[in-house]
Amino acid sequence: MAIQSMNPATGKALKTYPEMTAGEVIELLKKTQRAFEKWRETDFADRAAKMKKAAEVLRGSKEEYARLMALEMGKPLAQGRSEVEKSAWVCDYYAENAERFLAPEVIPSDASKSFVTFQPLGIVLAVMPWNFPFWQVFRFAAPGLMAGNACVLKHASNVPGCALAIEDVFRQAGFPEHLFRTLMIGAELVPAVIENPRVKAVTLTGSTPAGQAVASKAGAELKKTVLELGGSDPYIVLEDADLEKAAETCVNSRLINSGQSCIAAKRFIVVEPVREQFEALYVRKMQAKKMGDPLQEGVDLGPMARADLRDDLHQQVQKSIEQGARLLLGGMVPDVEGAYYPPTVLADVKKGMPVFDEETFGPVAAIISARDEAEAIRLANDSPFGLGAAIFTGDPERGERIAAEQLEAGCCFVNDLVRSDPRLPFGGIKQSGYGRELSAFGIREFVNIKTVYVR
Repeated sequence: MAIQSMNPATGKALKTYPEMTAGEVIELLKKTQRAFEKWRETDFADRAAKMKKAAEVLRGSKEEYARLMALEMGKPLAQGRSEVEKSAWVCDYYAENAERFLAPEVIPSDASKSFVTFQPLGIVLAVMPWNFPFWQVFRFAAPGLMAGNACVLKHASNVPGCALAIEDVFRQAGFPEHLFRTLMIGAELVPAVIENPRVKAVTLTGSTPAGQAVASKAGAELKKTVLELGGSDPYIVLEDADLEKAAETCVNSRLINSGQSCIAAKRFIVVEPVREQFEALYVRKMQAKKMGDPLQEGVDLGPMARADLRDDLHQQVQKSIEQGARLLLGGMVPDVEGAYYPPTVLADVKKGMPVFDEETFGPVAAIISARDEAEAIRLANDSPFGLGAAIFTGDPERGERIAAEQLEAGCCFVNDLVRSDPRLPFGGIKQSGYGRELSAFGIREFVNIKTVYVR
């Protein structure tokens, strides 16, 4: 068996990698367990020095890694460079803050001394997606390794080169051999990895069905999980918003990673008094974005990661049009080589249409009309997902109240696009998952929060 990477811009094979057998996986986990047993005894200064070095390695090879992402999953070069920089940032962040986040906390009780200490769990399995092939991995690995854990990565099968490159980053940075390893396996071997007694916890970023499958298996084994799943992020535009800035921000959010992002804006809920004006602005700004070869500078969106994903997205668009959505832009599969899909805008979108009910993982925007603020909030929350949400208003206090108290999502932004930041907790509710990554909250997900009581 083999894993093959393909260039979505050309449809041609890039490289073939040998797939690990079940026996090879078991041997790898034994080596990773031995590496963990030594690593857990290291101090934070040693860990931080190596994590800082990992950030240096990333920045030093930024062009190489950006090109690799462009080739394997179609990310435009400029976005790939930014992703590498952000991955380096999260390494620096935890190198500088992990010791403080995991410092013992004294809690007065009737004991002579009582405190909480945070101890590593062991090997954490990460099942990661292709859309941010570096960032998704580093945002789990940086806090995981700084907490004293070991990490094994089952990356998406279409980015094997990225998976091995990340393993090599940690090797170059001086981390112990086998402390971070890539599992070159297909999805069928993941349950056996979860079952392995050396694996203590699982984190997954991906689709809701994938999260349900992993959570079910991990639950049967009583192993901790953190899940960051799909999203259908609503962006509310109120009548007092700066429409020019709102439209620009909404377009940029919708086209993050060519629209292939869990937290890319997907549903644009606009109050009726400004709907027509917003639609015109939005279409004009979407038309200005350049689609093309991700290896060419100045490209805003490249191909989708695979042709089958492009075809699924087009089907969602076509079904929505059949059900009454109004096509304002795009909506046609271009007659070119590669898995390209143009920036597409649908208006008059209503509940029951695929582009309202489902996650649209590509450059397709759904504009939805609301009578007023109350209906806009109701429509925003009328979704099985709850990852991110945003609201645009000229009154920041109004926006803050809605974001803090009324929107059902793990990350709510006012007058800006939703994005992850190492300093802030990140994650969702409902079918968008549970648990948190990043910040102090993220590093404490995979530790033993241990009470110590001394009489």
